Amino acid sequence: MTDPVSRTILLLDIERYSARDDVEQAYLRRMLYDITDRALESAGIDETLRLRADRGDAVMELIDANASVTALLRALLTEVPAQLRAVNRMASSSAQIRLRGVVADGYVAVDGLNGWVGSDLNHACRLLDAQLLRAALRSCPHDFALCVSEGIHSGIVRHDHPGVLAADFHPMTVDSKNGPLRAWLHGPVPGRAPGTHDPGERGVGEAPVPDGQGDGPAPGRDCGPTAGETTAGDSGGGRAGPVFHFNGGAPSFGGSLVGGDQHGVSGGQVTGDVHLGGGSKGASA
Repeated sequence: MTDPVSRTILLLDIERYSARDDVEQAYLRRMLYDITDRALESAGIDETLRLRADRGDAVMELIDANASVTALLRALLTEVPAQLRAVNRMASSSAQIRLRGVVADGYVAVDGLNGWVGSDLNHACRLLDAQLLRAALRSCPHDFALCVSEGIHSGIVRHDHPGVLAADFHPMTVDSKNGPLRAWLHGPVPGRAPGTHDPGERGVGEAPVPDGQGDGPAPGRDCGPTAGETTAGDSGGGRAGPVFHFNGGAPSFGGSLVGGDQHGVSGGQVTGDVHLGGGSKGASA
């Protein structure tokens, strides 16, 4: 086996490939190769800078680490949708081609059977197969859904280069055999309201978000009541239970003083039943 080398990993996969007959599959493969070649050429990545592996309904490209990843992303976001539109305009309904794509980075080696091996490559393949990416393609009007790895986002996307807008990418966490994988999807994440967090994203010391529960407030949002919400003492059907805000100092309740720091108070707010000392429970505000 060769020594692992740093490479940019590009994966492109055809949606619903196995549902087509042999003639349609052969046509779709030709279109996939043609679209891939044109996108890479427009990014300035010629055949001397990449190594290709054929995976039937998918193509895998190992790209030289010195090639511009920014140019690659820009080409994928512009050239691939344009090529898909041109191809699908002339194709029958049974020969429409829609693609999922992943861009990742990492170390890859070539084994004695001329196969590619490496955990970074495995992670990229699992992102390509993620249900969230499949769902994103089903709802995408441009016939192309793209996600990038955490490393690509951190090194390239978040810096907001021309043609690669950081605001267009949204965090997602997908399950894998080796645990959750963090990635960034171009476009909205299916099933998530705009402005909410990725359920797999949490800060130090925070508990995971249980399945089926809503995301927390967006960064910078005041955790107090917003329009349409009510607190204890308000009329209407708002949140049940008292709500207290701590903004420093030493709050008191009915003459009893709460001194020192209030630990574990997120955003200065306490909701639900309040237990102070060993006395009464469910103290009212």
